[in-house]
Amino acid sequence: MSAAGGRDLAPLLAVTDLRVTLQTPRGPADALRGISFELQRGHTLGLIGESGCGKSITALALMGLLPEGARVAGSIRLEGRELVGQPETAWCALRGNRLAMIFQEPMTALNPLHTIGRQIGESLRIHRGLDGSAARAEALRLLERVQLPEPARRLDAYPHQLSGGQRQRVVIAIALACGPDLLIADEPTTALDVTIQREVLELIGQLVAEDGMALLLISHDLGVMAETVQRMLVMYGGTVVESGPTESVFARLAHPYTRGLFAARPALGLPRGTRLKTIAGRVPELIDLPAGCPFSDRCEWVIPDCRSALPPPIDVVPDHAARCIRVREIA
Repeated sequence: MSAAGGRDLAPLLAVTDLRVTLQTPRGPADALRGISFELQRGHTLGLIGESGCGKSITALALMGLLPEGARVAGSIRLEGRELVGQPETAWCALRGNRLAMIFQEPMTALNPLHTIGRQIGESLRIHRGLDGSAARAEALRLLERVQLPEPARRLDAYPHQLSGGQRQRVVIAIALACGPDLLIADEPTTALDVTIQREVLELIGQLVAEDGMALLLISHDLGVMAETVQRMLVMYGGTVVESGPTESVFARLAHPYTRGLFAARPALGLPRGTRLKTIAGRVPELIDLPAGCPFSDRCEWVIPDCRSALPPPIDVVPDHAARCIRVREIA
């Protein structure tokens, strides 16, 4: 995907020191701990990490869809407009219009009681004021654009009558209906086979490039990131532990967690019986995160200083940083 504009342009989206606290049965838990990044029109950014690291919470915060009782601090600015603290009416005007999201599981994202045409047309009626016939005509155009087979017949179909890949194309059509400025794709290929995964990712990339949207792609798949996004944020324990241009992150693997993710990838050509390398331990519960580096309990490079405070981002090379006090030694 090609970038639109230079790095010096004012960002479409600017997230600064974003913090989210969730209420749990064991008390308040810090789900996000100071996330900061920028995203410009036409640019692509990836969030990667294991389940529970904060990727989906970041997406829900950007869409104003956090669970009830969540506390949000910091700043989310869309073309300079502050979104943190906005009333629900303001979020409703943005969601499905300037902000759109492709959810992980299309069967749960779609309403089983309404036809495909009606569901695509809903945001067109709400945000663009189209009547029923105009919304249906635009829904048909969108289904053609996302390359759904027999689109005219699918307008009156229900979600259960479509395959997983077809449902995901419908979800993409809904997200694109009003020409959003920012498209968030949360694990958009999780439930699909490998062939359909590639088709869906190529489709998203093509549509983003054509419309000049900004894309925030969430995934746990390093291969997807390598092929799809220009920049990436590696998340763990509710914070960004490494960030930079995708090529630079892959070339240097500066943070021990990034190295662990890379080493755990399956690879073709390994001898029969070869065991994949794994990261020791598991992602801690949000309420059990250590005071220092969130990865310290699983890191083979840990020293006592790692546990005392959250490390600041340290430059690996210009525009590429990692939160690790031993980054120079590891590199």
